[in-house]
Parts: sequence; C-alpha cells; structure tokens
Amino acid sequence: MFKHFLPNEHVQSIHDIDPEDLIRKGIKGIITDLDNTLVAWDEPDATEEIVNWFRLMNHHGIQVTIASNNNENRVKLFSEPLNTSFIHSARKPLSRAFKRARKEMKIQKNEIVVVGDQLMTDVLGGNVAGLYTILVVPIVETDGFWTRFNRRIERRILSWMKRKGKITWEEGNGQ
Repeated sequence: MFKHFLPNEHVQSIHDIDPEDLIRKGIKGIITDLDNTLVAWDEPDATEEIVNWFRLMNHHGIQVTIASNNNENRVKLFSEPLNTSFIHSARKPLSRAFKRARKEMKIQKNEIVVVGDQLMTDVLGGNVAGLYTILVVPIVETDGFWTRFNRRIERRILSWMKRKGKITWEEGNGQ
C-alpha cells in the first residue's frame, strides 16, 4: 500500500523540472497541482517566474493542465491568464481528474507526469492512475485546514519510507 505514496522523483521546486529531461523521457504533458506547487496557497496570481515556466514548457511542446481540489473561481482566475487548461474541484486522489486531463490532452499515460506537493492527493492519485509522479517541496509552510491534516499523515509516511530506505532525500519546507 505504501508504494502508492512513493513518487518517482522528488525536486525542490517546479523550476527544477527541465523540459528537455521530460522530452528525453517521452513526456508530452504535465498535470500539475496549483496551491503550494505553483504558488503559495493564498497567492491569487501566477508569479513572473511561473509565467516564464509555463512559456518554457509551451516552447518545448509540453502541454500543462492544472488539476486542483480548489474551487472553480480560484483555479479559473489563476489559469486563464496563463492560457492553460484546468480542472477544478478535482477530488484528488480520485483518478477522475487525471483521466479527464489525459483525455483532453490526447496523450497516453506514459507521456504524462503529475507534479504536486502532497503525497495524499497528487502522488497517490497520480500513482493510482498509472502516471509518473514528481513530488515538489511545498512553497510555504502554512496550509489550509485539510492540508494541515494531510501533512501530519504525510510526515509519518515519509518517516516510514526513510527508515525503510525507500527515499533518500531530505524533507524540507514543512515536509
């Protein structure tokens, strides 16, 4: 069961995801979380760095879909200026949103990577859907109510994985 919580990769930030590395792996699409993955959970707009990251992915022909458990207004207001597709109220870790994103991008499972800051939603959901997963360190240490609850469980899972030698990175920024 714990294998579903184990990401394929771990990076400090979304900016550490290199489009040329993705292309070498055959990746054509990214399904990314929004809050604490792209920007702080209470930040309404994309930073200039995030705008540039989206441009970089687009320049390399990599499609990006934002899949967030947040409400339509939050996700739409963030996504539309970036001219990127989005799925709100995704109910991650359920696989419905991942399947929908894959269908809308018109690419195969092995051509998609899921990026997010939570084991309980992004990594678990991506893994159960059969997709490649990348865990990023959360942007800020503060979280909404449900995420704080999830983080407590995640710390226990990460601790167990570390003791068993399943992960080798150091947790940081609240992980």
